[in-house]
Amino acid sequence: AEACGWAGEGFTDHDRDLTFEGVVFRANTGLTAHALEQTTGLAVDNSEALGALSDLSLSEADIEAGRYDGAEVWAWQVNWANVEERQLVFRGSLGEITRSGGAFRAELRGLAEALNQPQGRVFQKPCTAVLGDGECQFDLSLPGYAVEWDVTGVEEGRRFAFADAGGFAERWFERGAFRVLTGAAAGLVGVIRSDVTADGKRDIVLWEALRAPIALGDRVRLEPGCDKRAETCRTKFDNFLNYRGFPAIPGEDWQLAYPRRGGRNDGGSLSS
Repeated sequence: AEACGWAGEGFTDHDRDLTFEGVVFRANTGLTAHALEQTTGLAVDNSEALGALSDLSLSEADIEAGRYDGAEVWAWQVNWANVEERQLVFRGSLGEITRSGGAFRAELRGLAEALNQPQGRVFQKPCTAVLGDGECQFDLSLPGYAVEWDVTGVEEGRRFAFADAGGFAERWFERGAFRVLTGAAAGLVGVIRSDVTADGKRDIVLWEALRAPIALGDRVRLEPGCDKRAETCRTKFDNFLNYRGFPAIPGEDWQLAYPRRGGRNDGGSLSS
């Protein structure tokens, strides 16, 4: 039998459930798998998994909400009579997921897919780190930076109102994270486009609507935004020691520079 698991969910094309690795691989999903293409070079191993959508396994709402985007995937060949006799034949991540007619089709991408991403540092003025990640190292749990509020107004799935408790400057959360903690959209994250105060309420607008409904009373966590400038890193977060940009690097205008009579032509720095 073939068994496949991702994001804590397990599926098998056998006619009964199998259990190993602490996961129950369910047989009632109608799962089938295409042949796996593997190479000895750096080409990306690829395959597909097909299965039925149901509330007991994968629901259409979860796929639409993006809950499985980029999930890790493992696939085994298993002796159904003795699951200890098994072989891992694939490990990677989920790619594009499509659904129609009560079924889903998931693209499986091998570990070599990560090699397609750009590597190394970029020399530019703005910071290349993400606020709170391993390079930035800023602690978002520090008091006075993030807040948890209950939603008091929703419009078009991307505009939200909160009873402003004060303590945060206007636009404090712009470019920050909008993390849903409760309700149907729990676990989803959006990026904040604008943050203003109007009529005693905090008005938060996202760049894109979340792919699951948010109801009045749902609780969200708002995290501060960072515009990647050195000044912001220094004054807003007091974290300039971890700044990952190059604020003194010359701009592109140096390419158009030419000698001028009376000007400074000593080959020195163009930045002041």
